[in-house]
Amino acid sequence: MFTILISMMSLMSYSGLSKEKIRLDHPNGYVCYRASHPLSMNGKLDDPAWKNAPWTEYFVDIEGDKKPLPRYKTRAKMLWDDTYLYIGAELEEPHVWGTLTQHDSVIFQDNDFEIFIDPDGDNHEYYEIEINALNTEWDLRLVKPYRNGGPALNEWEIPGYKSAVHINGTINNPADIDKGWTVELALPWKVLKEYANRPSPPHDGDQWRINFSRVEWLVDIIDGNYVKVPNKPEDNWVWSPQGYIDMHRPETYGYIQFSTAAPGTEGFIPDPTYPARAFLIKLYEAQAAYHGKHGKWADAFSELLLPIPSDAHLKRTPEIKLTSDGYEITVQVKLKDNHTRELRIRQDSKLWVVH
Repeated sequence: MFTILISMMSLMSYSGLSKEKIRLDHPNGYVCYRASHPLSMNGKLDDPAWKNAPWTEYFVDIEGDKKPLPRYKTRAKMLWDDTYLYIGAELEEPHVWGTLTQHDSVIFQDNDFEIFIDPDGDNHEYYEIEINALNTEWDLRLVKPYRNGGPALNEWEIPGYKSAVHINGTINNPADIDKGWTVELALPWKVLKEYANRPSPPHDGDQWRINFSRVEWLVDIIDGNYVKVPNKPEDNWVWSPQGYIDMHRPETYGYIQFSTAAPGTEGFIPDPTYPARAFLIKLYEAQAAYHGKHGKWADAFSELLLPIPSDAHLKRTPEIKLTSDGYEITVQVKLKDNHTRELRIRQDSKLWVVH
C-alpha cells in the first residue's frame, strides 16, 4: 500500500537533514509462477494451471484508506511462460452489462477491467489495456504520463494477444441477478519487450511494475435497460492503491516478481530502493511547486524544504543539477549488503537507476 505522510510543522521548520517525518510504504507485491503448460483460454479460469496461481488481495478504492471498501469484490492472478504473461481476473457483479463492441473504443465508459504495465519502473513508456464484459479491448501505450504531456499512442496493437470473458449469469438482462464475470488475457513477451528495456520474457527473480484497475458505474434500471445514474462519477477500484484518482502515476504501481520455483514456495522480496523512489517523487513534486512560486527550478536541496525519510537509507544529501531542459535530482541509496544504488529523476518525472 502506498502512503506518504509529511509533517507540515517539519516542512515549516526545516533546518538540516530531518529524518523522521516522512513514511514511505511499499506497494503491493505478487509472486508470479511459471505455468505448467500453455493455457487454454475460455474466460472461466478453469485451466488446471490456474490452480497453482495465488490470488492477489481484493481490490480497494484507488485512493486507498481515504475511501470505503468497494461494493463488489475484485481480484486477479498471474502466470507466465516463455511466450506469454497470463492474467486472470474475477469481478463480482450483480448486474453485468456492456455496450461497446468496437475495438479501441474508450472502454472505461462501460464497466471494465484494466491493466497497466511499466516494465522497468521508470514512469515512462508503459502499457494500458482495458476490456469490458463483451470482450471488447482497448490497447494503448504511453510515452510518458499525461501529467508530463503524454502522448498516448492509440494506434499501438498487440499481435498475438488473446483474451476471453465468461459471464456468470446473463449480460444486459436487468431481470435477473448475476454473480459476475471473469476474464483471461495472454500478453506476448515479444510485444511487451518494445518498452521493457530489459529481458522479455523476464529472468527468474526479475520484478516489473504493474497495477490493475476496475471501473464501475452506478446504474438504474429504466424501462428494462441499464442507465447510468446522471452526475455520478465512476468508482475506481485497484489492486495496489494509487493515492490519487489517477492511474497514470506509474510510480505507485504494484510489483510483480517472476519465479521459476515451485508454486507457493517463494515470498515476495520488497524493492530496497522503493522508499528512495517515493522520496524522489516527493522531490519532483516539490520542484514543481517551487517553480510555480519562483518561476525557476531550485538548484539546492535545502530550498525544497523536505525532510529526508529515515527508511530511504540515503548515503548523502540529494544532489540537484540544472540542465538545459530542467533538472536532474540524484540520490544514493545504501543497501543492506553495503552496496550503493544511485537513482535519478528529472523534470518530466522519468526515474531511473544510474547504477
